[in-house]
Amino acid sequence: MRNLLSDIEARMPTFSKGQKLISNYILENYDKAAYMTASKLGKIVHVSESTVVRFAIELGFAGYPEFQHALQEIVRTKLTAAQRMEVTNTLIGDGDILSKILIGDAEKIKRTLDEIDRDAFDTAVKRLANAKNIYILGFRASSSLAGFLAHGLRMISDNVRFIQTTSGSEMFEQIMSIGEDDVMVAISFPRYSKRMINAVNFAKHAGADVIAITDSTASPIAPAADQLLLAKSDMASFADSLVAPLSIINALIVALSRHKQDELRVRLRQLEEIWDEYDVYDKNQG
Repeated sequence: MRNLLSDIEARMPTFSKGQKLISNYILENYDKAAYMTASKLGKIVHVSESTVVRFAIELGFAGYPEFQHALQEIVRTKLTAAQRMEVTNTLIGDGDILSKILIGDAEKIKRTLDEIDRDAFDTAVKRLANAKNIYILGFRASSSLAGFLAHGLRMISDNVRFIQTTSGSEMFEQIMSIGEDDVMVAISFPRYSKRMINAVNFAKHAGADVIAITDSTASPIAPAADQLLLAKSDMASFADSLVAPLSIINALIVALSRHKQDELRVRLRQLEEIWDEYDVYDKNQG
């Protein structure tokens, strides 16, 4: 993704008076402008709504919504946690927070379903089913997603490696043997981890298949992905909402379990016997 703010700054001398007013405001307040309608932005800088729309088109966007989305991507990747919190307070206000968040999460899942690459999903399931080893990575907030996926896949197969480390050197020690018959599932959402970028590039150069679960084609791990699964995760607070990627992960687990259902039946019967023998679960429930 091009650096939109640098582009605006570089083109400033070519803009009209009204466009310069818009540019100056955006460069100084892009975190606020990202969530304004064209009408509201125009009122703040004292230009017409149509001038704002033409400004977006002048920058190469199809219209204002596409330009606004680009600004929102900048907000999600560039702002500090404290700045993100300020934006959240502006967006949500003091109303019914529970309803706003849950309705927003439902919308993220719907948008993800509408836009996800079905062929990439089906191919990812096949790659996982045939993998010699499956390496699963997710750092910081994404670690919980990676852990859920690792737990689900371990119920199906023994070849799952959940990479957990806070050290870049330890990470490479755990993935150094990855190769052409292996699959890496990389889960990354803003703010993007440099360790994840390094891990994905390492796996790609080693010839492994890379399944990336991330938020945008502009994500730094997207270019190296063999299968790119995009999940909407618009900012809900200083942390992103991760319900949509969790739904994709759940779908991967279910699809893989159906793909390997004969083997899984045998495996689950064995696990049930072990759980019963070692009294793992409470038998007095219900």
